[in-house]
Amino acid sequence: MAGAHVGGRVVVLIFLILIIIAGGLLWFDYLNVIDAKDVTGPIMDFLRPLPVIGRLMPSGAGRTQPLFPDDDLNLDAERFAIRMEALELRNMEMDKQEQDMQSRMGQIEQMAQELEERQKALDEREKSLNATLSDAEIKDRTVERNAINLTSMPPQRAVGILAAMDDQDIIDVLRKTDELAQANGSQSIVPYWLSLMDSQRAAEISRKMVSRPSSLN
Repeated sequence: MAGAHVGGRVVVLIFLILIIIAGGLLWFDYLNVIDAKDVTGPIMDFLRPLPVIGRLMPSGAGRTQPLFPDDDLNLDAERFAIRMEALELRNMEMDKQEQDMQSRMGQIEQMAQELEERQKALDEREKSLNATLSDAEIKDRTVERNAINLTSMPPQRAVGILAAMDDQDIIDVLRKTDELAQANGSQSIVPYWLSLMDSQRAAEISRKMVSRPSSLN
């Protein structure tokens, strides 16, 4: 009984050794180290049922075939090419989106710059207008003070001071004097001042007062 058991183990070991030898021959043949065509024929007939060896050595082939068939390689290459194409398209799309974003950012920056320039122009106009209004207010207060001071003087002295002024300054004072008299409900002294002036100068000032609108400019 024990001898049968040992004999069975020996058979199994011999079978395994043969399988290892056959596999080694096939592998060296695959690597083109040796040409095992004459040896592999009987071995392949013996090992034909094994799935892996069957794939390595199809029936009727004198030499071993590659482990991966050409169809599988072509399929993998096609899949790789499809993925690369999809990646290239995505990169192109991202580049286009980046260009569009940069273009929009440029437009926004240009609009912001234009708005800033317009705001600066508006600020300058506002400053100029405020300065003009301020100058006009200052001039109006000065004219009003001069009108009040001249009205409180003797007419001859007041006319002497007016005669030394420019025509426009005289007109401004005379108009302010009329406004103050009208506001106080009193008679304006302007006609009397004009009667005391040189007749030609008085006529010229009267003409200018009629022809020009009331203004402090």
